[in-house]
Amino acid sequence: MSAAPALRLPADSGAVNGGSAVATRKFFDSAESNWMVKVFPGEYFVTSKSDEVLVTVLGSCVAACIRDPQRRIGGMNHFMLPHSKGGNWGGDMQSTRFGNFAMEKLINELMKAGCSRSSLEIKVFGGGNVTDTQNAIGTENCRFIMRYLESEGLRCSVQDLGGLLPRRIHYYPETGRVIRRLLGSGESKAVAREETEYVSRLSTRTMAGEIQLFDE
Repeated sequence: MSAAPALRLPADSGAVNGGSAVATRKFFDSAESNWMVKVFPGEYFVTSKSDEVLVTVLGSCVAACIRDPQRRIGGMNHFMLPHSKGGNWGGDMQSTRFGNFAMEKLINELMKAGCSRSSLEIKVFGGGNVTDTQNAIGTENCRFIMRYLESEGLRCSVQDLGGLLPRRIHYYPETGRVIRRLLGSGESKAVAREETEYVSRLSTRTMAGEIQLFDE
């Protein structure tokens, strides 16, 4: 697969503004003849199209890749924290930047599209402690996603969680194929820095500038 351009999160993104942000940014990969849909923090995307591939970069964040193999419909979310702890970013508790809402939103949208809850194939990725390892946000996200699936009676077929390095994920909803690439230490510092800045932007509701999750 040809290298994808750096993922950038514009200041006017719905992921920053809050709420259930559907990923809208994509580019055409001529080498693969596929549309690459970028799923940023706080976003989700559901598709039944065979030529759409969902792409994200995960540091301490977690992404769930979920599909119905029979209907060949699938989607991805990307959340920053398990849940709002009393306070919340920008006064928006019901936001897909939080794991509990992100999971409910993605599963509900899949079911609206005709998927069967009992048939869902679930793969989860991310949760690396790439920022402040003392707080271990990545570990907290990992624990949350596995507890969530267990409590909801949902089986996880693949998990690639934890560690100290960020990941790039390419997900093919029609087939369930996932390409996971661990990023190097240099890229890890960039992802950690941008994640920290992103959280700060959410906390202060500052909309200026842009966030670059990684560069190659």
